[in-house]
Amino acid sequence: MTDLTRRQFVATTAAAAIANASIGNANAQPAPRPNVLFILVDQHRFDCIGAYGNEQIRTPAIDRLAQDGTRYTNSFCAYPVCTPSRYSIWSGRYVHEHGGWSNHCTLKPGTATWPALLREAGYQTAAAGKMHFTPTYLDVGFQRMTLSEQDGEGRWDDDYHRLLLERDTIDVNDLEDQRKEYREHARPEYWETFGALASNLPEELHSTTWTGDRAVEALDQWTDSGNLFVASFVKPHHPFDPPQSWADRHDPAGMKLLSGWTDSCFAHDLQLQTGYFPHEKLSESALKRVMAYYYATIEHIDLQVNRMVEVLKRKGLYENTLIVYTSDHGEYMGYHHMLLKGNWMYDPLIKVPLIIKYPGATQAGQVSDRMVSNVDLAPTILRQCGLAPLDTMRGLDLMDSAAGRSVVCAEGSGAAQLMARTATRKLLVHEGKKLAFLYDLDKDPLETVNVHDDPAYAEDVAVLRQALVEWRGPNPNLDTVLNEQAPQIDQPNVRPDLSHRDAMIAYTREKMEAFYKANSV
Repeated sequence: MTDLTRRQFVATTAAAAIANASIGNANAQPAPRPNVLFILVDQHRFDCIGAYGNEQIRTPAIDRLAQDGTRYTNSFCAYPVCTPSRYSIWSGRYVHEHGGWSNHCTLKPGTATWPALLREAGYQTAAAGKMHFTPTYLDVGFQRMTLSEQDGEGRWDDDYHRLLLERDTIDVNDLEDQRKEYREHARPEYWETFGALASNLPEELHSTTWTGDRAVEALDQWTDSGNLFVASFVKPHHPFDPPQSWADRHDPAGMKLLSGWTDSCFAHDLQLQTGYFPHEKLSESALKRVMAYYYATIEHIDLQVNRMVEVLKRKGLYENTLIVYTSDHGEYMGYHHMLLKGNWMYDPLIKVPLIIKYPGATQAGQVSDRMVSNVDLAPTILRQCGLAPLDTMRGLDLMDSAAGRSVVCAEGSGAAQLMARTATRKLLVHEGKKLAFLYDLDKDPLETVNVHDDPAYAEDVAVLRQALVEWRGPNPNLDTVLNEQAPQIDQPNVRPDLSHRDAMIAYTREKMEAFYKANSV
């Protein structure tokens, strides 16, 4: 069955499937379709949440979601970079299948997504925040999108930066961190602090507050059932720039370093990448400041989570809403003396937080150690909404106790790096550099001792290498899909062409030059 005919089948049978649940009782009403609130954050290290055992960070709203739902302790992204991982979330497919290999790419034409299937089944679908699509308002199933972008050209097109223009301001920290033309001339304190500086914007104009505001507005308009909203936050992605009102919530001197910090870098890590900020220059004191600001950005998001939940409870919709909290990838945050991402797929980078609050009291307070990939989110959400996943979706329904995997696989480094991980072993292979690492996670959870060539682990290596071959297939698609003219949603906030960009770029340049002049940079 083709994707198209399968989508038509899903759309025409969804209502019948739900109605059939009441057969046998002539007076029964069809069960209401659950609402879906999907909260996506960017670059959130899995153990930087209270519910995951972090005693310094304050995330009461996220912790309550974990109490009301299931916390997954072995959840991994399919590719530890924003856009590829996000396309895997929406499609339920791995990167070698959907073709989105970089942050400047388009989802492979004809690829089905769970938001589109929900839309075709009658759901009202909307999103706000960071999507990281090309083109900016790419149609992946949302009827409406109000966007706050960061990397790439999306910042010239989106709703958030139009607001900043109207308010005669710019996001200085983000420009210095994300745009090469400004990073080359960034303030000395940007480099000294590794991007940990309070935002120049007031809290009400910070992207986290802006996205939270859009989410609250959207949820307040929800009807009883059949709604989907995605709240996608830019943070805690670098730069680490909480609003000034949040910047002093943690004393850097009192920060406890996360597990995995080493006094110096490993040679094989530096061989792969020296760092967006030079890893070798990262000191313990600098890292503690970064952690303080990183935690503040997460706590700022937690406030928005609380605001969203309060709306649902006030409207009586909380019980019938499926709520997902997850990240597109993790963050080293000192692991192996590194910061940010872009190196080996060590756990703090490839592992992500995943909390799912299922409708009703199902699975409340549960902790699951099953091996999960973010491609599992598509079939899980569709099943919860009464729809069948497509045959092309590779993930598992996380509510199906009979479905499971012993190995999670992932890709990275532009398809050159592969990972196969079990509960106790991890194989990392870089095909281009002819490097391979095996870690015995029972004895070496911090991934410091390579046992790949130890004869005692030869069987483990063979099993995991075979798992990679079976997972990827003989001829994986390694070509990046890019179509700047791909269909976008049809809404008034979507500009029909790119004629506005020159003016946005010129305005930004003028404001940055004025900022540098005023601050003697």
